[in-house]
This record gives sequence, C-alpha cells and structure tokens, in this order.
Amino acid sequence: MSENKYPTLLLETPAEYVLKITLNRPEAANAFNTRMATDLYMLFEALAMDPGDIRCIVITGSGERAFCAGGDLKERNGMTDEVWNKQHLTYERMVRAIIDCPTPIIGAINGAAFGGGVELTAAVDFVYAADHARFALTETSLGIIPGAGGTQTLARAMGERRTKELILSAQRFDARQAHEWGLVNAVYSLEELLPAALKTAVRIAGNAPVAVKQAKQAIHRGLQMSLSDGLVFEIEAYNRTIPTSDRREGVLAFNEKRKPEFKGR
Repeated sequence: MSENKYPTLLLETPAEYVLKITLNRPEAANAFNTRMATDLYMLFEALAMDPGDIRCIVITGSGERAFCAGGDLKERNGMTDEVWNKQHLTYERMVRAIIDCPTPIIGAINGAAFGGGVELTAAVDFVYAADHARFALTETSLGIIPGAGGTQTLARAMGERRTKELILSAQRFDARQAHEWGLVNAVYSLEELLPAALKTAVRIAGNAPVAVKQAKQAIHRGLQMSLSDGLVFEIEAYNRTIPTSDRREGVLAFNEKRKPEFKGR
C-alpha cells in the first residue's frame, strides 16, 4: 500500500498483519482538512475492498500534543454554504468508511482530540488514550453540531445523558473521565500507549481473521437491532466461520497442543 497516495497520512507495518496509520499534519494539530478526509476515506475504502494481509489497524496522531483537533477552521474560514456542504460530504464519507471497515481498528489517542477528533475516536472499535489526552465536542460553541457521527457514536459509547451534557455544553473532559464514561478502554502514559495498542493489535491479528471480522460485525450490527434479530444475525455470522479452513485448524491445533496457523480462509 503506497504512502504516496495519502500525503496526510503515515502508513507503517510495525508487526506482521498490523497496519499503523498516523494522522500527519502536526503543524495544524493533525486537524482534518479536505485532503486528510479524502485520504482517510480512500484508504479505508481500499482496505474494505482488499485488506491484503492486514488483520488489525492502529490509528494515532503525529507528535505528542494532539491526536486530531477536528476540522481545520483556517481552511473553512470564509467558505460559502455551498463549498462547506460539499466539503462536509467528504467528512461524511470518511466516517462511514471507518465505521464500516470490516478490519478491527484500535484508536491510540496520543493527545488532544477535539470536535471531529472525538468523532474519529468514537468511530473506531475501541480506544486506548494517553493520560494527558483531552477531549471536547466544541461544535455548538461554533454555531454547528457534530456532523461526523458524534451524536450517534458518542451516545452509543457513553449513553444519551452524558452525550447530551458534553455536546450541549461543549465542555472539555480528560482521559480519566473518558475512561470512566466509556469512550476509552484504558489510559496509559504516552510512552506506554503505542506499545499497549500494538500488543493488543498483534493479539487480534493472531486470531482467525474470518472469525474476528464476523465477531466484529455481529457485535456492531447486532446493537442496531432488537435482541431477537441480533441473535439471528449472530448465528448467520457464526455459520460463516464453520466452512473455513481456519475453523478446522483451530480445533486441530488445540488438540495437538500447538499454536494455530490461521490463513484467513
């Protein structure tokens, strides 16, 4: 996967089957401009169509100060309504591509996440944060509302009442509060953050890829359904794992007391 296609992103494979994506606009606190949003949706759409040997993704920000400061308001200054709406379609496409990505995505939040940065945090599968990270959905203080999924994904992660409090007040909250309220899974020092995220990514990548993807879909899509419909969807996802060679390899390896060698088929 060529980095040259995505000038605002750094792509690395720090471990087998693991892709690390770094938002790389440190001069703008890694804020989204049109180019970065385009790079992200192009990358995630490409990964959805053909992930190659990638089995888990870690997304973080460049530098130690910010994960993502949200939309680049310097780029947006003076935009006409027409241009603003056109740009926002790119943001909408970006967040849908991330949410719909079948490959597991871990957020490693290395600093401030404001506005769209919080929405990106809520769009991935689960999150580790540095202890100095700060969060805020500031949109109502700017005359708009979260428009990259925030009113939906935050409410699913943190609950309706907490989400209303944070979005309506535009108040900041820290990593400890984000953990307590359900947005963040664990808090680490900055030095421990990426190693912890990569350790979990490697563990996920070592499991059967078809099973991991089906489990992710069963959890995510099932939560949009009634319990009875979710149970039906779970069995459909389960049944997709039965004919795989990985299912047979997993059982065989268990009985032979060895580590399984999964092929993703």
